[in-house]
Amino acid sequence: MVDHSVSPVQQRNLEQAWNCKVLDRTGLILEIFGERARTREGRLQVELAHLSYQKGRLVRAWTHLERQRGGGGGGASFVGGPGEAQIELDRRMIQARIDAIRKELAQVVKTRELHRAGRRKVPYPIVAIVGYTNAGKSTLFNRLTGADVLAQDQVFATLDPTMREVKLPSGRRVILSDTVGFISHLPTMLVAAFRATLEEVIEADLILHVRDISHSESEAQRRDVEEVLDGLDVNLQSADQRILEVWNKVDRLSTVTRQEAITAARFNDQSPVCVSALTGEGIDELLQSVDERLGVDDTYLTLLLPPHEGQLLAWLHENAEVLDRSVDEHGETRINVRIAAENRGRLLAQLQTRQLRIE
Repeated sequence: MVDHSVSPVQQRNLEQAWNCKVLDRTGLILEIFGERARTREGRLQVELAHLSYQKGRLVRAWTHLERQRGGGGGGASFVGGPGEAQIELDRRMIQARIDAIRKELAQVVKTRELHRAGRRKVPYPIVAIVGYTNAGKSTLFNRLTGADVLAQDQVFATLDPTMREVKLPSGRRVILSDTVGFISHLPTMLVAAFRATLEEVIEADLILHVRDISHSESEAQRRDVEEVLDGLDVNLQSADQRILEVWNKVDRLSTVTRQEAITAARFNDQSPVCVSALTGEGIDELLQSVDERLGVDDTYLTLLLPPHEGQLLAWLHENAEVLDRSVDEHGETRINVRIAAENRGRLLAQLQTRQLRIE
């Protein structure tokens, strides 16, 4: 494997010299994606990327079938031979398959847009998890949702997007989306092929940028992820409140190292949330931070509920964050709650029906 791009001629010469298969960086990434794709959509996206990569390398890859030059009657020379026909045939076949895949993926885009339109009507905020490959995104996703998404210590363990509902402390429900991992110098054709999947990031109300803070090149990985986000038209300059940095794998750091990293982050006006998706450390703080980022329109209310309003009290515990609760000598419950904007109307309707008032 060669950790940078090589031309088709270079690849052929290396294979002849070493008598083995040679892959450059892009080729290896495509091979891994091909092995890991599970759904039909994922396989189509990988195939599109692979064909786009292959098409650009055809002319030089077929140098053994180059045009043959010869002589003709009257001294006139002509150009012909099987090379031109083979290259053109391959190019047409690849282009035909690319066109077919793009039509199928166009349908995927329409389907995803219908799903997004349906979610907007609910509406549940979308929280997308992004990060460098092997940063622990899927492990964190499983920890937050109780899902069973494949999470292994390897690059690109999961390619297909997964979504689950998560309840936050305020009672707000959000849709959490796990996405494909990024990598430095991510091939352009991969970004293009996976755009239907990555549009979930573009549409997200909040982006959790998960970093492996124990990695020696964590800062460089952060810049690589931001480069991909910038390529997806996520305006990083105006996205301060839309991107929340999550420092994962803090269980691998010593107390001193962790504190030094946090101090340096604050010096650079960063406010990361430190977690360990493996042990569960910091998960409550992360949920609270997500709640606060999404809860700029939340309302804080104080209610006085008579003893027979147990059903409304249970509803509040289910759909709001109970900040304080006390019962007086008459059995009435005074409760302070923080409630999301999407649940406030439902609460006010119940209070009006029950002829109760806000303190």
